[in-house]
Amino acid sequence: MKRLIYSKLLEWKNRSDHKPLVLEGARQVGKTYILQEFGKNEFENMVYVNCENNDAVKQLFAVDFNIDRILIGLEAYSLQKIVPGKTLLFLDEIQELPGGVPSLKYFCENVRSLHVVVAGSLLGVFNLQGQSFPVGKVDTLRLYPMTFVEFLMARGKQQLVDVLRSLDWNIINPLHSIFVDELRQYYFVGGMPEAVAKYTEGADVSRVRGIQHEILNAYVRDFAKHAGKETQRVRLVWDSVPEHLARENKKFVFGAVKSGARASYFDNALQWLQDAGLIYKVENIKQIELPLKFFANRDTFKVFMLDVGLLGALAIASPDEMLVKGNVFSIFKGAFTENYVLTQLKTLDGIYPYYYSKPNSTLEIDFVCQMGSSIVPIEVKAETNVRAKSLATFAKFHSQVVRQSLRFSMQPHIDQGWMQNVPLYAIEAFVDSMIQ
Repeated sequence: MKRLIYSKLLEWKNRSDHKPLVLEGARQVGKTYILQEFGKNEFENMVYVNCENNDAVKQLFAVDFNIDRILIGLEAYSLQKIVPGKTLLFLDEIQELPGGVPSLKYFCENVRSLHVVVAGSLLGVFNLQGQSFPVGKVDTLRLYPMTFVEFLMARGKQQLVDVLRSLDWNIINPLHSIFVDELRQYYFVGGMPEAVAKYTEGADVSRVRGIQHEILNAYVRDFAKHAGKETQRVRLVWDSVPEHLARENKKFVFGAVKSGARASYFDNALQWLQDAGLIYKVENIKQIELPLKFFANRDTFKVFMLDVGLLGALAIASPDEMLVKGNVFSIFKGAFTENYVLTQLKTLDGIYPYYYSKPNSTLEIDFVCQMGSSIVPIEVKAETNVRAKSLATFAKFHSQVVRQSLRFSMQPHIDQGWMQNVPLYAIEAFVDSMIQ
């Protein structure tokens, strides 16, 4: 399956100053697959080493960080030559290799011309016990679940992708119903590569939902394996995400997770889920000034899941409601739609979403993003009822810093000057064009 990150991998390969590359991302988002495809397609040979339960390689790295010795050992282990400029050295599940992540510093300093890539769980790579992370000695990329555009490509709908990227509304708008049907399917399947692959192969919806539950169960096992004494709290927070998103006000409320609980009780659990890449926190903005990060209210936030398909599985949303009855855009008070929008925005470089709510008022803006020296407010509408009173009020009051107001909805594209209505299926292409 094609992944949009492939072009960034090529850019890394072709840079003369490249460093060892850490591909980060939550479990089961396709890190191993895309790096193996990259190695097979772009290099004369690839030395792939799975570091999990690999005693031979563990012993090789346990002695010291003599890179010449390590490379000779890896050649013997793989029965392949490792030639800088021609070989991709891929260390998978590197968090399972004591000394693996720190060794990247010495690969960078001693054999810079060799292309080294590593993948592993976010928790394992960035939360090393008693080991230092090689800051400044590695390049990093982040892989997310497959976006709607990648979903279309996996389903052989490249022509639809090309049309979306053209942003030619005279072509896109007449195809509105086709895009809406594809988006409905994406809401159910989501972007976890295994679920997308099975759906594309023609597996029935029960099998796809089964795969989603298998992924969720694997995450729960990770809670027990890695979260230690926070395991129960992590589980409580995780299970509460659908409930919070189904609320009219989607703000995260600690007392809704456990009666009487305060923030301090769940702080570590929330941070654990963030570090694992399983949830995204979107913080409230106290005032609309640049840079937005200076005015984030860390005590008030919304929580979203990494994938809309997994959200449906965790919420036990009926496949029939989502795929047949056509209620997916409205059920759970638009929870799927707002989560979908956030996951598409997260994949775009330089986009850091917040949200805004005015104290003692009903005015709320679903997402507020900084793009360069201006601010872009975004309102999300799950259906075709697109009254945008809050957006209009916000744009007028903050006209000095608001570059363009956006409304994402189920309506076709409409340009009203101060605001553009962008159909939900065109988010990625449209916002990407704004930040080019």
